[in-house]
Amino acid sequence: MTISEQIVGDLVANDIAFVTTVPCKQLGGVIEAVEAHPDIMHVPANKEDEGMGLCAGAWMGGKRPMIIMQNTAIGVTINTLVTLTQFYRMPLPMLISYRGELKEPVACQAEMAVHTKALLAQLNIPTYHFHKTSDADELDAILKYTFMCNKPVAILTDATFWGGY
Repeated sequence: MTISEQIVGDLVANDIAFVTTVPCKQLGGVIEAVEAHPDIMHVPANKEDEGMGLCAGAWMGGKRPMIIMQNTAIGVTINTLVTLTQFYRMPLPMLISYRGELKEPVACQAEMAVHTKALLAQLNIPTYHFHKTSDADELDAILKYTFMCNKPVAILTDATFWGGY
């Protein structure tokens, strides 16, 4: 079983039936696995804050949602996270590729990396950082936590988790 299949298996085991995604090379395998799974409605989004709005609609419609995105867009999602997701106590697991760390080949990615964890901490969003594939063994418990607490949770996955650049 690939790491992408393991992740999607945990989504299905936790009744996540709606996933929105924004394109990301690192998360491409998970996005393909989500798209292929018959129990998950996959709706691609143009922007991360738009995806969060789609997740809110899915949640209000009775489906457990998730967003898959890059950390470089955390900045544009702050208002949505605070005024929609947190205010209305909406659970939202966010699987986030954490670009900009060591060995990052794209210089502009490094700028947001230095702010990602601080922004999430400022918003009081629980954050988990996956460095190695065995870290994914915690995903099931993280998903259970977000739906028990009715709050957003960030799961950062860096390049080493996906096998490097």
